Amino acid sequence: MNKEVHLVGRAGWLRAAVLGANDGIISTASLILGVASVAASASASRQDAVIAGFAGLVAGAMSMAAGEFVSVSSQSDTENADLARERIELAATPEAETRELADIYVGRGVEATLARQVAEQLMAHDALEAHARDELGISATTRARPVQAALASAASFTAGAAAPLALAYFAPGGLLRAFVAAGSLIFLAVLGALGARAGGAGLARPMLRVTFWGALAMGITAAIGALFGRVV
Repeated sequence: MNKEVHLVGRAGWLRAAVLGANDGIISTASLILGVASVAASASASRQDAVIAGFAGLVAGAMSMAAGEFVSVSSQSDTENADLARERIELAATPEAETRELADIYVGRGVEATLARQVAEQLMAHDALEAHARDELGISATTRARPVQAALASAASFTAGAAAPLALAYFAPGGLLRAFVAAGSLIFLAVLGALGARAGGAGLARPMLRVTFWGALAMGITAAIGALFGRVV
């Protein structure tokens, strides 16, 4: 018997990874472009842009990891609280919980007698798992995993931020902004395509979406740098 692999199982880590890489590319590229835009009118230089980009990489990776851990931990706490309450209800009123589970299946179109039999059999096998999955919507696939999400976000942000940072470091003299802007947009398009492919979606819309917002963010930051003529 072949075991099917469902794409929804990737939802947790895929969301964190795409978000981290997207933020890494956009924020670091925008920071570099903002600093580079004032180079001609102030004391900023290529070295300043690279240093600023590296600092943004480190700070961003730590921020993404911490933020993801805290937010997903909150989700995990909520899930655990619901499971604890469900465990108490199962011990105190098992018959009522069996009826509740059967009613869920009836609501999904199962005949009442069969729904009762299914509920009883699932309760006998693992009552808490049955109620977690069918009443609370919590399963092994969708459970919150704070550490996994934090590591995925930090690693993906670092990978994303490293791309514009490398472009800034190796860009020919006078072409830093063009290299970083064009290269970062290409990286964003590739990221959108990879995320779409991993999630089983079409390629065009995700690629256009991340490229558009990335271009907007970098353009605004570069304009601010050029306007104020200083490192903000």
